[in-house]
Amino acid sequence: MGVAEPRPHPAVLNATLSQRIDLAPGLAIMRVAPRGWTLGGFAPGQYAVLGLPAAAPRVAGSRPEPAPADPGRLLRRAYSIASSSRVGEYVELYLNLVPGGVLTPRLFALAAGDGLWLSPRIVGTFTLDRVPPDRNLALFATGTGLAPYMSMLRTLLPDLGDRRLAVIHGARHASDLAYRDELEAVARLADRVTYVPILSRPQEDALPWRGLVGHVQDVWRSGLLGERWGAAPTPADTHVLLCGNPAMLDDKRDQLTPVGFVEHTNRQPGQIHLERYW
Repeated sequence: MGVAEPRPHPAVLNATLSQRIDLAPGLAIMRVAPRGWTLGGFAPGQYAVLGLPAAAPRVAGSRPEPAPADPGRLLRRAYSIASSSRVGEYVELYLNLVPGGVLTPRLFALAAGDGLWLSPRIVGTFTLDRVPPDRNLALFATGTGLAPYMSMLRTLLPDLGDRRLAVIHGARHASDLAYRDELEAVARLADRVTYVPILSRPQEDALPWRGLVGHVQDVWRSGLLGERWGAAPTPADTHVLLCGNPAMLDDKRDQLTPVGFVEHTNRQPGQIHLERYW
C-alpha cells in the first residue's frame, strides 16, 4: 500500500482560479476570485501575491524539485494585476511559465475551479500617483510587463480626457502579444490611444508578420510616436513608464536621459518610472 501524498490545508486556499486562457506554450491569462471574502480597492499598476503549498504539483515539463521538507509551507510570489481597478470580483494576471521557478510551474498545473492563495492586500508603487493628470503617457513593456498597463488603460479610458496614451509592447513572436485584439480595438475607437506591437523574432513564426521588427527602444528612435501624436513627446508634456526586462529599462532610460527626461525617485521627481520584472 502506497503512502498518501500530503495535501495542503484547505484553509490556505482562500481563492479560486475562475478562468484560464492559454495564449501560447508557457503563457497564460488567469483570473483569480476570492472565496467568501471581498477584494479591497487597488490602484492600477499594483500587484497581488499568489501562493500555493509546497506540496502542490508542478506542471509537466518543468524542472523537478526534491520532495519539500515542509509540504504545507506556502510558496508566494507577486504578480502585477491586468484587470481594471473598477472590477472587484477578481484579479486578472498575465503569467509566463518559468520552468525552473518556484511558483509558476505550480500555477500552470492548475485548472479552472482549483484553489490557491490570494493576498487580501494589494500593494505596489508603480502607479500613476506621481504623474500629473494632464501629462501624456508612453507605456513601454516587454513580455508580461504589459500587465500593469492593461490595468491602467482599462481603468483610465473612460476619463482619459485630452491626454494621449501609447502602449508599446515588445515580444519575440506574434503569439506572445497578449491583449493584442483588445488593444487594437481600443486604438481604433479612441483616437487618443496608440498601440504599437513590435517583434524581435518574427522569422520564427509560421505566419508572416507585417508589423514592426526590432525592440521597443527602436519605436522611440524612429519618431513613430511623434507621427501618431502630431508632435514629439517631451519632458514637459509626457511621462514614460518602463516595465519588463531590466536590459530594456536601462537602455530606454539611457535613450531618454540625453533629451531631458529624468528618472523619478523619492528625492527627485522625474518623468521616467521603472518597474523591473526580473
